[in-house]
Amino acid sequence: MSNKTWSGRFNEPVAQLVKQYTGSIDFDKRLANWDIQGSLAHAQMLHEAGVLSAQDLADIQRGMAEIQADIEAGRLEWSLDLEDVHMNIERRLTDKIGDAGKRLHTGRSRNDQVATDIRLWLRDEITLIRGLIKELQISLIELAEKNVETVMPGFTHLQVAQPVSFGHHMLAYVEMLGRDDERMADCRKRVNRMPLGAAALAGTTYPIKRETTAKLLNFEAICQNSLDAVSDRDFAIEFTAAASLMMVHLSRLSEELILWMSPRFGFIDIADRFCTGSSIMPQKKNPDVPELVRGKSGRVIGHLTGLIMLMKSQPLAYNKDNQEDKEPLFDTVNTVVDTLRIYADMMRGVSVKPENMRAAVMQGFATATDLADYLVKKGLPFRDSHEVVALAVRHADEQKCDLSELPLATLQSFSDLITEDVYQVLTPEGSLNARNHIGGTAPEQVRYQIQRWKDLLAK
Repeated sequence: MSNKTWSGRFNEPVAQLVKQYTGSIDFDKRLANWDIQGSLAHAQMLHEAGVLSAQDLADIQRGMAEIQADIEAGRLEWSLDLEDVHMNIERRLTDKIGDAGKRLHTGRSRNDQVATDIRLWLRDEITLIRGLIKELQISLIELAEKNVETVMPGFTHLQVAQPVSFGHHMLAYVEMLGRDDERMADCRKRVNRMPLGAAALAGTTYPIKRETTAKLLNFEAICQNSLDAVSDRDFAIEFTAAASLMMVHLSRLSEELILWMSPRFGFIDIADRFCTGSSIMPQKKNPDVPELVRGKSGRVIGHLTGLIMLMKSQPLAYNKDNQEDKEPLFDTVNTVVDTLRIYADMMRGVSVKPENMRAAVMQGFATATDLADYLVKKGLPFRDSHEVVALAVRHADEQKCDLSELPLATLQSFSDLITEDVYQVLTPEGSLNARNHIGGTAPEQVRYQIQRWKDLLAK
């Protein structure tokens, strides 16, 4: 099949290598269903505007239904000679219904057609992604609910800092994913604006009714400038930026799971179905899924950088450069969707080792801040309290014991404000319970946040 849409201008056919280099059908055929949706709405609008006859509209609707069936059944053969998904579908339509198929492209260009197709596709993918974010949040909440009172060391600089609830730690990622969902929802509003009707770059001379097409395709708004409508891909960049942030969050969680699964931590185990072994070391159980997620985050961030670089020097309006928007965008969606699906399942396969977590808390003087706060409440200025506790920690370190294991007389040698009630604040559980405020790690607050998120996700 030769491309007759523009070949009359040329004296020789396009070289085969150029066809292969410039063709996009290998990847943009993914947009076929959305291309058909857009074409049907465009045809309906043309008919209502008096540009397309009732018979032509009926023929187009019948032909598109047959093409849709062919695609679903895998019968449609895609041709490189026809360059892209738009021309492949249009040629099949013309073959099936004759001249009515040639009239379909009245009042539009492939420039506004492809921009519309991508937006239709991406808004559906965002809806899917938001549902998958919710599933992962539910998995994390379930794990948190089982471990509200499980004590683990909280870290700063990867050094033991203060005791926290493991449930509280999991809810931190629920919060991150909540913001990711907000970004996706906000991004979808800007994705859901219709470029169709901008034609090649300047609009069209036909009496089109863009409001009609937008309503048929459930767009929330219409792109108001024809040059901008066909040429900008900021909606794709914005989506990929939101996806990159989400992958960064999942990469951080992956890093923690990898560390926690190591025997040096021994805080958790991940179900065997998400791990692999070694070809040479029979004892190994490798956390491959978190490791790959950590790696794939770089892949998505790379796509974001690539899309920004793609757009940074383009003059108005449409340029062939924009063909390069699809592969990184498609791969970003694939990566995000697969990652969210597997992560939601994997977190249900995480088993926690509370005794190891508590033992780690006892190794790092995690309640030192609690002792400092205790002294402040007794009337000692904070800076003086800080110094007292630092001396006590140094002594406990020399004795190779925790602060809670020092005799009362020894503690009192650092400050005569210390009395027997000090041991209530030196336990990990006491430390947790003392932080009973919104956002704190006290079990009461963790339960409150779990219920809050359950209520939010139920809406």
